[in-house]
Amino acid sequence: MERFYITTPIYYVNAKPHLGHAYTTIIADTMKRFQQMMGKETFFLTGTDEHGDKIVQAADKNNCTPQEYVDQISQLFKDLLPELGICNDHFVRTTDAAHKKVVQDVLQKVYDSGDIYFGEYGGHYCYGCERFYTEKELEDGLCPQHQTKPEYIAEKNYFFKMSKYQDWLKQHILDNPEFIRPERYRKEVLSLLDSGELEDLCISRPKTRLEWGVELPFDNNFVTYVWFDALLNYVSALDYPDGENFKKFWPSVQHIVAKDILKPHAIFWPTMLKAAGFEPYNNLNVHGYWLVNDTKMSKSLGNVVAPLEMAKKYGNDTFRFFLLRDMHFGNDASFSEESLALRQNAELANDLGNLFSRVLSMVKKYFGGVVPQPAEYTEADMELRELASNSCKNFQQLFDNVRFSYGIESLWELVRGLNKYVDSSQPWTLAKEGDTARLGTVMYTMLECMRKVALHLWPVMPESAEKLVGQLGLDFDPATANLPAEVEAWGLLPVGIEVAPGSNLFPRVDIDKLRKEIEEADKAAEQAAKKEDVAVQEIAAPIEFDDFAKVDLRIGKVLVVEDHPKADRLFRCEVDLGEEKPRQILAGLKEHFTAEDLLGRQVVVVANLKPRKIRGLESHGMMLALKTADGMEMLTASGEVPAGTKAS
Repeated sequence: MERFYITTPIYYVNAKPHLGHAYTTIIADTMKRFQQMMGKETFFLTGTDEHGDKIVQAADKNNCTPQEYVDQISQLFKDLLPELGICNDHFVRTTDAAHKKVVQDVLQKVYDSGDIYFGEYGGHYCYGCERFYTEKELEDGLCPQHQTKPEYIAEKNYFFKMSKYQDWLKQHILDNPEFIRPERYRKEVLSLLDSGELEDLCISRPKTRLEWGVELPFDNNFVTYVWFDALLNYVSALDYPDGENFKKFWPSVQHIVAKDILKPHAIFWPTMLKAAGFEPYNNLNVHGYWLVNDTKMSKSLGNVVAPLEMAKKYGNDTFRFFLLRDMHFGNDASFSEESLALRQNAELANDLGNLFSRVLSMVKKYFGGVVPQPAEYTEADMELRELASNSCKNFQQLFDNVRFSYGIESLWELVRGLNKYVDSSQPWTLAKEGDTARLGTVMYTMLECMRKVALHLWPVMPESAEKLVGQLGLDFDPATANLPAEVEAWGLLPVGIEVAPGSNLFPRVDIDKLRKEIEEADKAAEQAAKKEDVAVQEIAAPIEFDDFAKVDLRIGKVLVVEDHPKADRLFRCEVDLGEEKPRQILAGLKEHFTAEDLLGRQVVVVANLKPRKIRGLESHGMMLALKTADGMEMLTASGEVPAGTKAS
């Protein structure tokens, strides 16, 4: 039997689950269900990544030990799965003893082969990413993910000879076009490899800096760097090296990751596998970000979507349908509750729900709720049957290639075609005219096509699909639901069985009422944010006077204020600081001030701030402002003073 192994990344437990985690896991669950119906033996893995600097920091903040902290947060991720209808086969934790043993065994194997060495390295370390960055990778000296300045750290560590495998990896990607998909991410990885600067990978942290991790088997003064620990979950969960699951499912594996962890999965992981003697994985499937108000979700921005709230309000299946329908896999997508509700009304209530409601009600009315015997098929019937065949074939091909939104669209071509067929065939007229034979053919044709729709929907909407199949008088069993056969099969709905008298699975949402609720919630959140912003903040750690003396604060006058040509939230200002010519300063103040508010104002400027390029323009300083209960106020002098006056 052909086998299919699907994984999510193991989720880092420094914060609670959010929409991004839910999406990735729902995608994996959908793929498992789909391949199960395609006749494959499946295994679905998810879990949590529990070592590293951020875990220690989060535990300290919560006044508990790292183990107590990871136990608590890991359980939140585990509890989320059944709540979202997720049917995983295993949940791995990197603090599991079995996982740690595999990490140490693989490390020892790679070390013994000569691919790990001891050396000294200095680099820009981002604690948020828990990785070193090169100068080229930084954006204006900042971490590209967190937009914070990394700390330069020089220390002795162990290194994996990743650069040794650069040519092999590049050739493997070229020889296997589907290895990384969609295509845009394959090109991105090849571009990195073409640069010829693949460095060796630091794979340890000294215990003097970090103790929370898997100890190196060949040096107990160091723990394993989080990626060389976390990525190995994909084999440790299969009971490597002697487990039956490892023998059955490796390397028939599909990884699903978000684009922010492309490099570790597309470069670190395959080279690690090669060095350890494993066959490389089948596919790396990379998706984009879910955005809220066109901004990546962030706890600090307060725009994190709680998946359970949406699932409980609209139902798991509607939530799952929306996520797969609205994001074109590989691209970013915007989430809003209104979009979800509109999708439910248009495609679930109006299209699918209305179809089942109309047809089942007519079967009850015209045939006593029993599936009728079809007679001779007309050209219109055969066209619908051909549409059904094409829709099923396209759905299967697209889902197999992680093009979920397009796959659902291909199925909806059949749903919409069925609704048109109802209107053009006019069963009510046939009943009135007493044409029972033709009426029976029309009703059977619709019911058989509806059966195909319901079966193909199961990977996306398992609860609803099972109910729809049940309304057609059938029992649902994914083990016997042979999707490939559905492309050509016809007449699998038995004549004479009883169907439900109607259907009402997808109620409509009152959009006007919802908009009002969202508006009120946004106002309440805005008020709460204002109160929080002006609350007394904890004083930062003390600094020396010499540190403060380095900051040069000057009074300036704003002479020019205009929009930044490439950044919606920035002003481009010219500020007179008493110098030969005005300074260009870029200020993120558009949410709080108009150009007229700033023009001609006296402002306090950090005059000796290192210049920084933002979206193509260079900023030479920073204007200071403070938050109040009513918004923002510019920091300024109490009276008019000459431009360039130094604050002291």
